[in-house]
Order: sequence, then C-alpha cells, then structure tokens
Amino acid sequence: MKDIPFQLPERLDLISPYTPIEPYEVLSERLGFAPDDLTKMDANENPYGISPKTRQALAELRYPHIYPDPESRALRSALAAFCNVPMDSIMAGSGADELLDLILRACLKPDDKVLICPPTFGMYSFDTLINSGQVIEARRTDDFQLDLPLILQKVETEKPKVLFLTRPNNPDGSLPSPETMQTLLDLPLLLVVDEAYIEFTADGGRLGEKLSLIREVENHQNLVVLRTFSKWAGLAGLRVGYGAFPSWLMPALWKIKQPYNVNVAGTQAALASLSDLNWLAQNVACLREERERLFAALTKIPCLRPWPSQTNFILCRVVGRSAADLKKNLAQKGVLVRYYTSKGLTDCIRVSVGRPQDTERLIKALEELS
Repeated sequence: MKDIPFQLPERLDLISPYTPIEPYEVLSERLGFAPDDLTKMDANENPYGISPKTRQALAELRYPHIYPDPESRALRSALAAFCNVPMDSIMAGSGADELLDLILRACLKPDDKVLICPPTFGMYSFDTLINSGQVIEARRTDDFQLDLPLILQKVETEKPKVLFLTRPNNPDGSLPSPETMQTLLDLPLLLVVDEAYIEFTADGGRLGEKLSLIREVENHQNLVVLRTFSKWAGLAGLRVGYGAFPSWLMPALWKIKQPYNVNVAGTQAALASLSDLNWLAQNVACLREERERLFAALTKIPCLRPWPSQTNFILCRVVGRSAADLKKNLAQKGVLVRYYTSKGLTDCIRVSVGRPQDTERLIKALEELS
C-alpha cells in the first residue's frame, strides 16, 4: 500500500462526531418491529407529518431535473411576508444547521472563541471546532437555567466573538426571560438565537410570532435569528431552514454559500406549508395540548422527574435506575426516546411529544417497567 499523501489537520482529533438519530429502517430491523409499529419519540419530529397542500405540491413537482434557484427568491419572499421582515435580510438553508456553519465560516479566524451554554444543541460546538474556533462554556445551572453572571464573566475574560443560544433550549425546553435576553443583546458579540422550537411556546401566539425575536434583527446589528421548517411544519426529512441576518453580514454569507443549497422539493414543500398555515397551526395547538397531558402523565411515573417545557419535547431526570437501561428497555417495547451521554444528561431521557395514542403507548410501557 502506498503511503498516505499527507496528514490530516490535528484539529480534527479534537472533534467528536455528532451522534444523529438512527433511521426507522435500521431500528426496525434491530428491534424486530415493522417501521409503522414503532412509536418514535426520540427526535422531536412532527408526528402529524406534512400538510395536505404540501403533500400535493410534492406529488405535482414539475422540475426536479432543473437546478433550484440559487437565491431561493420565491421562498425568501414568502418568508418575508410570514415573518414581517425585509426579504433582503433572509437567507434560506439546507436546514438551520447549514446556516450555523455558514455564520462561523464567515465570522471566525483560527482560535476565535465561541460561547455556548450547555447542556444545549450539540451542533454549536461541533461547527465551532470544524471552523477552527475554540469552544468556551458557561454551563447552565442544575435546573438548566442560564447562569447569567457566569456568561458575563466569560464574555469579560474570554472575549468570544459569537454566543449561540437555543430559545427555547434543547434538551430541556426552558425559555429565557425578556430581561435576560436584553442583557445578552447588550453584550459585545454576535448573538445567534436558534428558534427551532419557538412555534410551540405557550404564550407565543399561533406560531410563535408573539415571542420570536426575528423582527428585532433590523434593530440590532449583533443579532441573528434562525428558524426551521423541521418541527412545526413536519419537513425534517427535506431540510429547510432560514434566518434573518444583519445587513453587514449578508454579503459575506452570499459569497460563501453553496449555490444550490435548498433543493427543489424542499423549496416547494416550504412554500406549500406557508400556504397551509391553518392546518399546521392546528397541529401545533394539538401538540401543545398533548404536551401538558404527557407532562402530567410523566409526573406519575415513580422513576421520572420531568421538567416543564415550552417545546415539543419533555426532558426527564431518571431516579433510582439507569437512564440508559430505561431507554433500551423502552426500545425493546417499540417505544423510542432519546438518551444522552453528554455531561449533565447521563441520568436523563428526552421524550418528544406525539399524538394521544403515542402518549398512551409510552405511559403503558413505563408502567410495565416500573
């Protein structure tokens, strides 16, 4: 065998691969269940799926053989109307994950620092390390609240360029107060607010519009707000996200963005979703209602201590037994929940909110295992 042509960068040794959710087909074969016989409550997907208009749009897709619009103009125009923000401030991406990476590609020089508040979404640290940045942590309190004094200390001593904040947070579903958000906006850094779950907030209006900060981007040169179609619109498999960005950042993002990043199926599905808001909003309302029913049921399981949530999932502390074993035992009954190996979460499981029948199957399985 010939010698390898060169050594890969040492920084790659510092990166742990992101652990994704395994697909239906793999899990069903391993567990011995048909895919439709699994109750999937592990990835925060929308159990009601795509809207009728979206399904029709995909069935009637006319130009899959033609490259998509590299600027996603039709989608950005529709999003501008939906969010009440200027079209020029919006960029669409292959999921919000692509936009996270683009922000760091544009903003970071080697060894620039990025502040995160774990436990939180794992892609923030992943993308920072890929882009040669340093991850600085201001860990949350034991009840998953932001430690604001610690954040301020880290900003003063470490001088990070970027702060990532999921609002509401993943994996616990907490929502920072308006006063906390104002303090963060006043910091000398770029605040990237990830609103992947804002549509599910109890006081956010029909689809999160009362609580979203996306309309504030025009007023703050240091604010980026990211959103996604994956959760509320059921498009997780089609990868469509978007964000609102300050005007000084947009030219750099356009320079480095892949030209055909949002495919034609994803674009048409997102456009159809925006034309079927009543149907989707009704499903979001159902999931909010089911969240409260699921939370009440989980409080009655002796080994679980659930946290109140403003999202479509509920994090539970597992007491008196192994959280990893509980996840495994539930999977053997055809019920899939999320388990983490990361610091602060090894005694927790996260349960996505499903339909009433999903809640009933989960609770029955938990009672049998208690």
